[in-house]
Amino acid sequence: MRTKVSAIILGAVALTTAVISCDNQKENKTTVQAISNDSLVKRGAYLVNSIGCDDCHSPKKMGPHGPEVVAETRFGGFLASNPIGKVDTNVIKNGWAMFGPDFTNTVGPWGMSFAANISSDETGIGNWSEQQFITALRKGKLKGLEGSRDLLPPMPWFVYKNLTDEDLRSIYAYLKTTKPVKNVVPAPKALADL
Repeated sequence: MRTKVSAIILGAVALTTAVISCDNQKENKTTVQAISNDSLVKRGAYLVNSIGCDDCHSPKKMGPHGPEVVAETRFGGFLASNPIGKVDTNVIKNGWAMFGPDFTNTVGPWGMSFAANISSDETGIGNWSEQQFITALRKGKLKGLEGSRDLLPPMPWFVYKNLTDEDLRSIYAYLKTTKPVKNVVPAPKALADL
């Protein structure tokens, strides 16, 4: 009799635990709501203007307060028409990295890298899928293509990979609304070629 009572109590406890567990799972489910494209674009504009995309991806001219973004080429990356002066590689060999005059190109132990065109033009991200954009920022891959080379410094993709999916989708949505800047950015140069 005692065994039967113990079995009944254990069964009741197990049943109660299962019911509570099921109810808790229902309560913990988050509802995924569709976000309007307008909301994504607004959030993307906020993020892009907060995390400094212009710092490297927008050509600048010197103004009264220092470097100022050139509106016509905003997000166009390093302009291939910009002259590149002679680089003193001894400075690099002594542990330094340097930015070009408008911050769209950088020289360091990896060589010279050029900021990508992230405008909505086809020479920028105009033909990219949202998934390519997310792959570029999550995995640090050129053009968001698996198997392509890694993004080079100073692109901080390893920081941006921590953004939420919604954040990355928002940045992508905003950049797709920007003025297209036709500009093919040059390939990086090895340090030995400088």
